[in-house]
Amino acid sequence: MADECFTHPRLAAIYDALDPERPDLPPYLALVRALGARRVLDLGCGTGVFALLLAAEQEITEVIGVDPAAASVEVARAKPGAERVRWITGDATALPPLGVDLVTMTANAAQEITEDGPWLAALVGVHGALRPGGHFVFESRVPARRAWEGWTREASDRVSELPGVGAVENWVELVEVAGPLVTFRWNYVFASDGAHLTSESTLRFREREEVAADLRATGFDLAEVREAPDRPGKEHVFLARRP
Repeated sequence: MADECFTHPRLAAIYDALDPERPDLPPYLALVRALGARRVLDLGCGTGVFALLLAAEQEITEVIGVDPAAASVEVARAKPGAERVRWITGDATALPPLGVDLVTMTANAAQEITEDGPWLAALVGVHGALRPGGHFVFESRVPARRAWEGWTREASDRVSELPGVGAVENWVELVEVAGPLVTFRWNYVFASDGAHLTSESTLRFREREEVAADLRATGFDLAEVREAPDRPGKEHVFLARRP
């Protein structure tokens, strides 16, 4: 189930403007180039930022963006260059055998699948969408770094002036830590009408060995585990291969 920040039309429309800097994406783009991938599926594409970066690459012949949040996909469809991407509203479990070279899941997309059954089903779906020899890359935060300890209003509160929208104040607050599950809530206050909208999310913080075992169980070879260049020591980036 996608969170409100992706499914609520008013929040989906401002998602990119509130997070315009995406230093996590250039390393993914560099990996796509290094692998020589020409057909790429961006799973959990959200508002299409990375899918559109992929579509601008001359060597890439096909880009597919998939996300369960219809409001976010509609934002993506309205962007310049969107006609170069095949957009699908859905998730990994319903993918046909696409035969792509690479599947990507950036940001928190992998951690947002919190239950074992849906997570393993998603991995099976990704495996089926890849061609033999194709790759799957995604990231997951290192649990020992306890990122959630910094998710406070004091550390995150800011006001952004957004074109056509006006001032929006937003902040995050921690709701609950229950084992590997961490729930937090983003708040958005619109100065134009005083509306206070919220988006609650839960992430699963998986250990490196747990992810590796899940990949093996669903038919993948784990080729490499890297650090995220923009967040050294804080993220594991998994590169798996379908044999």
